[in-house]
Amino acid sequence: MPSNSLHSVVCIGGGTGLACLLKGLKYRVIENPVIIPPRMKPWISRLTAVVTVSDDGGSSGRLREELQVLPPGDIRNCLVALGADESLLARLFQYRFAGSGQLHGHSFGNLFLTALTSVTGDFLEAIRVSSDVLAIKGRIYPATLNDVRLKAVLEDGCTLFGESSISKSQVRIASLSLSPPDCRPVPAVLEAIRRADLITVGPGSLFTSLLPNLLVPGIARALRKSPALKIFICNLMSQPGETIGFSAADHVEALYRHAGGGLFDVMILNSQPISPTVLARYRKEGSAPVCADRGRVSSMGLVIIEESLLAGGRVVRHDPHLLAEAVYKAWGRAKSPAGSAGKEA
Repeated sequence: MPSNSLHSVVCIGGGTGLACLLKGLKYRVIENPVIIPPRMKPWISRLTAVVTVSDDGGSSGRLREELQVLPPGDIRNCLVALGADESLLARLFQYRFAGSGQLHGHSFGNLFLTALTSVTGDFLEAIRVSSDVLAIKGRIYPATLNDVRLKAVLEDGCTLFGESSISKSQVRIASLSLSPPDCRPVPAVLEAIRRADLITVGPGSLFTSLLPNLLVPGIARALRKSPALKIFICNLMSQPGETIGFSAADHVEALYRHAGGGLFDVMILNSQPISPTVLARYRKEGSAPVCADRGRVSSMGLVIIEESLLAGGRVVRHDPHLLAEAVYKAWGRAKSPAGSAGKEA
């Protein structure tokens, strides 16, 4: 076990980005670790995920509208990512019904969480029971238990409501807010942030997965006050409808503009080239690699860590294990005597 073992890691986000990171970090949990691949050392004693609950599309959106429950989709993805193994039960949670009936498009895990919430009368209890069923290596909390919706004002003055509408916009987002703005954070979230040794934000959709967590009153303030090492994991590609033309520094500036500055100590960036064939396909969709404007990032006081982070295949995604290793390296560098002296480019 490394000498700089952590006591607590908190990961904030949503969507597939958070699930990807958790899938890599679960192999590093010290207590009762899952089967550890070669050269992976456990170094986390407590792993907590803080997940956005503003989704209003797909299966989650339908359940939200029909049954007045919090959207379970991002929670479900995190449950499966933290599961002890890739078991049949984990695959069952991700199973999506086909056909043309009312079940079409719903995932079993979403229905399971929704049913458990109805039976127990408590969304947090439904998550806890599901966590036990899947034997997850960590804890999962929604950022808030209030029914929150996203509101975006675009640079052309138009206003959009709801995550699904906002993510489809082709106009830059000028400002984002929650409705209602006075929602309350889950107390366990603030406690986890207070006790954390390391906190990550990202990767994930900037305006619909990351920022909604920080807009919940109290969370950004707790993050700013925390003595933990705070890491922003930058996205690999810009996202049409959210971050068209955004550089790495633009991502952080957008978060600071909405939630206040001084939230991060380190930024993790990908240094691995993307295949020209894959890039050509993404460019047709209006997406491009996020520009690593190192000078601007450094001027904001962030230490830059660059690593090869790509998963193989035709889709540009972070590799869970490479990403987890980059987080570990960031921690080790911060704790070394010269940790804050040099910025890696």
